[in-house]
Amino acid sequence: MALAVLVPVVVVLVVLSHVLGGRTAPSRTATVAGPTSSARADLPVLSVPVPPVTPQAAASCPALMKKLPVTLEGEQSRPVRSASPFAYAWGDPPVVLRCGVPAPRGYVRGASLIQINSVQWYVDTSDHSVTVWTAVDRPVYVEVRLPSSVDSAPVTALTGPIAAALPYREPTPGK
Repeated sequence: MALAVLVPVVVVLVVLSHVLGGRTAPSRTATVAGPTSSARADLPVLSVPVPPVTPQAAASCPALMKKLPVTLEGEQSRPVRSASPFAYAWGDPPVVLRCGVPAPRGYVRGASLIQINSVQWYVDTSDHSVTVWTAVDRPVYVEVRLPSSVDSAPVTALTGPIAAALPYREPTPGK
């Protein structure tokens, strides 16, 4: 008879210790191996000119900024100075992303677009020192400036965060 009473009491104590133990147990900090963010501080602050923040940029860009990787194609992020929080950069020479930019010059009806994964890009190669890729199928335009010495791998890597953060919108080129 004593065993019949003791078993349910032990079961209740085990269940309570698991339930309450999860709430009162001290928090544990994970140890992560690898380089620290101090590599970011090794690069000088980059001044990035940005357009004024529009209501559309204020509504859309924060979601993208939260999804950007700290490392892009092996290049560490670097600090930027801009008039808006919607600019980010990696490496030296820098790859620069700006969210909420105006429509790119030359982006008109009939202009060629390149689709990488699920993002459509307008590419401007008019400046021989930089290639400017602009995602044109999102609620705001997202520009990625690549030094001419860098291939399109960073743009390809950024399609995931852009597609995840910003919903598709039918491209609307100028006239």
